[in-house]
Amino acid sequence: MGKQIFILLIFFSALFFNFSCSNKAGNSSEDAKSKGTAIIETGELAAVYSKSFVLPRYGQYWYQMRVIGILEHGTIVNQGDSIIQLEPAEVQKFIINRESELETQLAALEKLHVDQENKINDLEARIKNEIFSFDLKKIELDAFQFESELARKIKRLEFDQAKINLAREKKKLELAKIVNRNDLKIQEIKVRQIKTDIDNAYNILPALTIRTPISGVFQLDINRMTGNLVKVGDNVYTGTNMANVPDLKHMKVNTFVNETDFLKLRLGQKVAVRLDALPKIVFDGEIVYIGKLCHLKNPKSKQKVFDVEVNILKSDERLKPGMTVSCEFLN
Repeated sequence: MGKQIFILLIFFSALFFNFSCSNKAGNSSEDAKSKGTAIIETGELAAVYSKSFVLPRYGQYWYQMRVIGILEHGTIVNQGDSIIQLEPAEVQKFIINRESELETQLAALEKLHVDQENKINDLEARIKNEIFSFDLKKIELDAFQFESELARKIKRLEFDQAKINLAREKKKLELAKIVNRNDLKIQEIKVRQIKTDIDNAYNILPALTIRTPISGVFQLDINRMTGNLVKVGDNVYTGTNMANVPDLKHMKVNTFVNETDFLKLRLGQKVAVRLDALPKIVFDGEIVYIGKLCHLKNPKSKQKVFDVEVNILKSDERLKPGMTVSCEFLN
């Protein structure tokens, strides 16, 4: 009897073991299946908003500037903070030279006024003389109306000559006034241009102290001429990006998905973002951009992917540009 009970116990134990194993196997299969449908990709944090500081063309004379002051890479800055100081010496020298030139041109303008006034006065005086001569010849012509034909003819010729001389002097006055106006206009344009150059130069001086319009972290860029980060003493040229300030309040993830998963994503889809440095903490995100073109993941890979951007929904000081994250795209 005891032997039969022992056999039955072994039999039921075997059944229980098989049942337990089959359940575990089923659960593992379901877990694997569940994990197989999850889309998880790596990505890199970046700021949604970032201000780039590119050297502009300061007027028509300065296409390069020398950096004489700059913040350290990684400095936290607030809106309105000074971040880059450019050398003002060349602009100040230009102002001094142009102000000296302005004095010269203003003196030339004043002299031109005086010379033109004297010339007009001289021409007007000559016209008065010609008018006097004309009137005299007219009187003489009238007085010779009873003289001989030859005498009257001579007076007629003298009168005609006086008339021609008067018209010529009047024409000279008209032309002189036109020339004077043009010369005066040219000189006034020269003066006005110099004044504009000086005003523009003075306006440039405060612009040489570059301030950030947003708060964030100050990041130096590469100087194309040296291949190193921009530093004090560097000459930078128009179009050179000197630094960037990303806004850390609004962060995003630049990531990608395999081409086979492309159709599983949609705009607004929720994403669980985890920092590699803090894998247990989940940051909520959502898809804001899905690329339209498929491309190789990298030049050495045959895998094709679509670019995806995920916005982090809440600001967090632990999120910094360049940090590596994993993105789990939730259904």
